[in-house]
Amino acid sequence: MYNLLIDHLSTAVVELNNTLEIEYLNPAAEMLLAVSRRRIYGNDLSAAFREGEESIEALHSAIESGHPFTKREAEIECSNGKKLFCDYTVTPVMGSSNFTESLIIELYPRDRMKRISKEDEIIANHESSKELVRGLAHEIKNPLGGIRGAAQLISRAFSDEALKDYTQVIIEESDRLRDLVDRLLGPRQLPKNKALNIHKVIERVRQLISVETDNQIHLIRDYDPSIPDLIGDESQLIQALLNITRNAMQALMADENNQDKTIHIVTRTLRQFTIGSKRHRLVCKISIVDNGPGIPEHILNTLFYPMVSGRADGTGLGLSIAQSVINQHQGIVECNSEPKHTEFNILIPIETTVLEQEKAL
Repeated sequence: MYNLLIDHLSTAVVELNNTLEIEYLNPAAEMLLAVSRRRIYGNDLSAAFREGEESIEALHSAIESGHPFTKREAEIECSNGKKLFCDYTVTPVMGSSNFTESLIIELYPRDRMKRISKEDEIIANHESSKELVRGLAHEIKNPLGGIRGAAQLISRAFSDEALKDYTQVIIEESDRLRDLVDRLLGPRQLPKNKALNIHKVIERVRQLISVETDNQIHLIRDYDPSIPDLIGDESQLIQALLNITRNAMQALMADENNQDKTIHIVTRTLRQFTIGSKRHRLVCKISIVDNGPGIPEHILNTLFYPMVSGRADGTGLGLSIAQSVINQHQGIVECNSEPKHTEFNILIPIETTVLEQEKAL
């Protein structure tokens, strides 16, 4: 009866004997750890998951003392190599002779909450930076207009062409600064939304990158052909994906030690997925993965801010604009990076109800 009750719990439960061999897993633990309980019964705990040596010492200490303990935000590695962030509680089960017979480990995954918290932070930071840029743009463009107008009036008053050249420099530099401010603001038009095939957008980006690199980078496609059409602005999505893919391309081209420059473009669907604080029935996930040197750690948390770049010749606007475009499509861009593996994930909701209405019309 007790096993039946534990089998129906949504909490992952693992039972170990006093030599840390696995005696029991409930179905929730099987799903979380991606293992089969029939195959690992009697094996060491590492057959289910691994952590540092200090965690094994803590388990032995719990057996000896009989005291339970809880560990917060632990990073464990499953037998398939997948890493999970979780909280877990260890409870010793005492036998009739007052010795610990077994340990009950309850695992509470925090990956989803950690990801939602990270997405909320990305969205909040991006909105804050946009508000700051809007305020700066207003303060910069007003005096710029006055400077440009005054330079034009002065130019008309001069008869000497050499002096007119100086006023022309003022006018041109004012225009250049105005264009920079406009680029900082990102897309200024609302998306012209329509039903579109995301793979058509990706193929256009792939063709452009292939031409730019003269096929020096190996572009590998891994598409899910079952992804339905999504609602979006085709030209803006092309620009956003091009900015991200070009960022990967430039990192690879600058890596002289890499003889196998590769970009993987992967598409998948995610069901019942949360972006920020909103849950969506179906989400399109586009992953752009390169095997370049990785993004410097000191800029990883500010990567989507305007004017932040890891290259000396970079403008720092490409990723900021890409994030703005995807945000306008109710989605988000995420990034994880380490040497030889930088992954940008673009998440865009697929609003099937809107698609059904359009098809009906």
